[in-house]
Amino acid sequence: METIIEPLMGGLLEAVQPINLTMMVVGCIVGLFVGAMPGLGSVNGVAILLPLTFLVPPNAAIIFLAAIYYGAMYGGAISSITLGIPGASTAVATVFDGRPLAMSGRGDQALMAAALASFIGGTVSVVLFTLAAPPLAAFALKFGPQEEFALMVLAFATFVGLGGDDIPKTLFSIFIGLVLATVGFDIISGKPRLVFFDLSAFQRQISFLVLAIGIYGIGEILWTMETSGGKMQVNYVKSTFRSIVENVKRAREYFFTAVWSGLLGYFVGILPAAGATPGSLMAYGLAKTFSKNPEAFGKGNVTGVAAPESANNAASTGSMLPMLTLGIPGSPTTAILLGGMIIWGLRPGPLLFVEHPDFVWGLIGSLYMANIFTVIINIAFIPVFVKVLVMPFTILAPIIFVLCLVGGYSPNALLSDVWLMVLFGVAGYILRKLDYPVAPAVLAIVLGTLAERSLRQSLLSSQGDPMTFVERPISGIILLCAVGLILVPVIRKFLPKKEAATAGASEG
Repeated sequence: METIIEPLMGGLLEAVQPINLTMMVVGCIVGLFVGAMPGLGSVNGVAILLPLTFLVPPNAAIIFLAAIYYGAMYGGAISSITLGIPGASTAVATVFDGRPLAMSGRGDQALMAAALASFIGGTVSVVLFTLAAPPLAAFALKFGPQEEFALMVLAFATFVGLGGDDIPKTLFSIFIGLVLATVGFDIISGKPRLVFFDLSAFQRQISFLVLAIGIYGIGEILWTMETSGGKMQVNYVKSTFRSIVENVKRAREYFFTAVWSGLLGYFVGILPAAGATPGSLMAYGLAKTFSKNPEAFGKGNVTGVAAPESANNAASTGSMLPMLTLGIPGSPTTAILLGGMIIWGLRPGPLLFVEHPDFVWGLIGSLYMANIFTVIINIAFIPVFVKVLVMPFTILAPIIFVLCLVGGYSPNALLSDVWLMVLFGVAGYILRKLDYPVAPAVLAIVLGTLAERSLRQSLLSSQGDPMTFVERPISGIILLCAVGLILVPVIRKFLPKKEAATAGASEG
C-alpha cells in the first residue's frame, strides 16, 4: 500500500498543475457536449480533437483526451433522458427508464441519478485501477475467444428479463437483432450476407446508432403523436437547490446497485474488445432480474438509470487498463488514445510504469480529479438540461427529428443510413403497437457481431468441437451462470401461479 500512496500523491500533484487542470476541466465540458450529441460519442470526439493535443505536453494531452472520454460517458445520458435518443451505444440502456422518468415530470431525478451513479461507478473503477492494475490485467489475458463468447451469452441471458413476462416475444426480438447483426460481409469467407437492394448501408453492416436512433428517436415521436391524441402535454420540471438536495438523499435507493454495477462494468471494460456497451447492458439486465420490483423497470425506475450509468463510467476507466499495461486497447476510444501515445513517443506496456511513471500516475491522478469535476459540472448544468423538458412537444418534436437525421447521417456520411433509420423508426413503432419489446433487439445487434466473431474463432481453433466452451474452466463457469440467469425469469413467471394454486387448495 505504501508503494502506491507515494506515486499516487505525485500523480495528484501532477494533475493539479495549471495546464493539466485547465485541460481536464475543458475536456470534461467538451466530453459532456460530445456525448450528448446523437451520432458523435467519445470515439468521434477524441478522434476529432486528437490533433489539437500535439500543441501541449503529453501529460496534458492524455489528461485532456481522457477527460473527454469521461465526460462523454455521462453526456450520452443527457440526450437519452431529455430526448429519448441515445447519444452513443453506451447510453442506450439509460433510455429504458430515463425517458419514462422525464415524461412523468421526474427528469431532474433521472439526471441526478445518472450523475451520482456515474460518480460512484467512476470512483469504484479508479480505486480498482490504482490497487489492482497488474493482477487484473494478467487475469484479462486468460480470456480467449471461448471466454469472450461465454461472456456474450451471459449478456444475452440478462436480456431475457428485459421483455417483461412474455418470454417468447422477448426471444423473438433477440433473434431479430441477431439476424440484423449478420447483415454485411461474412467475417471468414468475405461473401455478402442479407445484402438487399445493393445499398451501401447493408454492405457496411447495419450501424447500431442508425438502428438505435431510428427506434428510440423516430419511433418515439410516432408513438407519442398517437398516444397523445393530438394533445401534446408538457411535463413541467422544477430544478431548485432544494430538489437537488432531495435527489441526493434518494441516492441511497440505488447506492449498492451503483457499486456492484461499477464493479461489473470495470471488469467487462478491461476485457479486450468488450468496452462499455456490454457492461452497461449487462448491469441493467441484472438490476432488473434481481430487483424486488422488476415490473417497474421500463416505466420509470431510478435504479434502471443508475445501473447502466455506473457501469459505463467504470468500463471507460477499465478499458484504459489493458491499454497502459499490455498495449491492448479495451475499446475503440482507447484505441485512438493508444495511437496518440505512440505518436507522443510513449510505448504502452509493462515498462511504461517504470520508464514513464510521471505520465502514468499523472493520468491516474487526473482520473480522480476528472471524476469529481465531472459530477460537479453535471449537477450544475441540470437546471439547463431540464429546460428541454418544458418545451412544447410541437417544438421539441421537429428538433428531435432533425437531430435524428444528423445523428443517422454523421457516423458514415451515407444518405442510405438516413433512409434506413426512418425504416427502423417505423418498424419500432409497429413492434411497440404489437406489444413486442424492442430493447432486446437493439441490444442483440450490439453484441451479435462480437458473439459471432468469438464463436467462430473458438470453433476454428477447436476444429468444430463445441465442447471447447465447457472444457475451459472460466468459460464453463460463465455459461453456467448464464443458464441460471435464463431460468430466473422463467421460474419467476410460473412461481406466482404455483403459489396461487397452493393458496387456493389450502382455502378449499
